[in-house]
Amino acid sequence: MAQNATYQDIANYTGFSKTTISRYFNRPDSVTPENRRKIEHAQEVLNYKGNKVARILASGKTEFIGLIIPNMYLSFYGEVISEFLRTHDRYGYKFIVFNGSGDEESERRYIGELLSYHVEGLIVLSHTVPSYELASYRTPVVAIEREDFYISSVNSDNHSGGASAARHLYERGCDLLIHINKGGDDPRIPAQDRIDGFCSVCDELKVRHKVLTYEGETSYADLETKIIPIIDRIIDTWPDHRKGIFCSSDSIANITLNHLFHRFGKLPDDFRIIGFDGSPIASRAVMPLTTIRQQVDVMVDNAMELLIEQIQAIKDAESGRPVTLHPEPKHRIIPPVLQVGSTT
Repeated sequence: MAQNATYQDIANYTGFSKTTISRYFNRPDSVTPENRRKIEHAQEVLNYKGNKVARILASGKTEFIGLIIPNMYLSFYGEVISEFLRTHDRYGYKFIVFNGSGDEESERRYIGELLSYHVEGLIVLSHTVPSYELASYRTPVVAIEREDFYISSVNSDNHSGGASAARHLYERGCDLLIHINKGGDDPRIPAQDRIDGFCSVCDELKVRHKVLTYEGETSYADLETKIIPIIDRIIDTWPDHRKGIFCSSDSIANITLNHLFHRFGKLPDDFRIIGFDGSPIASRAVMPLTTIRQQVDVMVDNAMELLIEQIQAIKDAESGRPVTLHPEPKHRIIPPVLQVGSTT
């Protein structure tokens, strides 16, 4: 039939009233499953193209989720965005993405804008706005790899990841283990557990170890200016040790590897490098990086499940159904996987 089929066309085809058809599009759960199937069949036969804007105005449901990430220069966040976009076919939600860039007021402005768009939920990876404030917006929200005391979250098992990195470097014959991580000791930040896991295994194995930190960066180029002096310091300070370098991200591991190649034309025999994330940069480096791979696809699926559970609770409350609410935040921990490359 014609491309611009209308509600009336569907009503005529199914024998239902136009009111029933309108109710199906605005509140599909209010129509019986058998009648929903008939209406869906009619849409297919009539090649109906729904008016999304009209549906949003009628129902107040945008099918949009806000996604706030810290930056775009670390490849991990690019992978996270790609995985969320992949979920559209399964869950039907689209995403509005904002880059927080570490500016607290900008992120509050972004959140305000997202709420004005009537997004149905928020996924937040940036660290600047505290979770008690995010919870106060009374909007479904899930955190990933950030402080999460007042909101539901999905995190990697960062402690076991750090422990696995230390043990792997020790088993590769390193007698000095070094962890490079961003400065700060806020125990609420999940990535801090990488330090704890690393140090606990080093203490257990009685192997000499150091934790070297840098101040926060604003770009990939800025990160290079912070990491390269640390690598030069390691080269100059511990020339007689077989050094295992555990980097808190694959981006840092890649900078380390590139700098060593720049200085020596190869990865020196007394260096072993392991990253964290399992992002595409690990496999595309000049040598494939060994890394602790976060299972980003599993993390994203779990985040969507937790968020949709909250969204559904709101829909149930609005429709008068009995509601099972979860006032306490839910936290899911996803184990990372050691991915051995050429750098160990």
